[in-house]
Amino acid sequence: MDIQLKRGLLDVCVLAAIKSEDSYGYKIIKDMKPYIELSESTLYTILKRLEMAKMLTVRTAEHGGRLRKYYHITEAGLQRIEEFKEEWKEILAIYQFVTKEDGEHG
Repeated sequence: MDIQLKRGLLDVCVLAAIKSEDSYGYKIIKDMKPYIELSESTLYTILKRLEMAKMLTVRTAEHGGRLRKYYHITEAGLQRIEEFKEEWKEILAIYQFVTKEDGEHG
């Protein structure tokens, strides 16, 4: 898969994982696992990129005697999810065009 496309898809997946409630690294990985495998190093790179793009904010809180970073989606992050939903329609149309000769669609 094209690296830029994959990066964009993973960014949206991470945003979707924290859409309904603030979350932390291990829980994000656990929540995404049924859909996509993601390493810790990849996740933290994505989280940093999303924070720099102002699509999420970070707060630190104590949990079990240790500090834990919690991630919260911003309005810009929610907007990115909505944009992705619209973009996905175009991606599906391209897929249908590419596979039309395969007899899968029509």
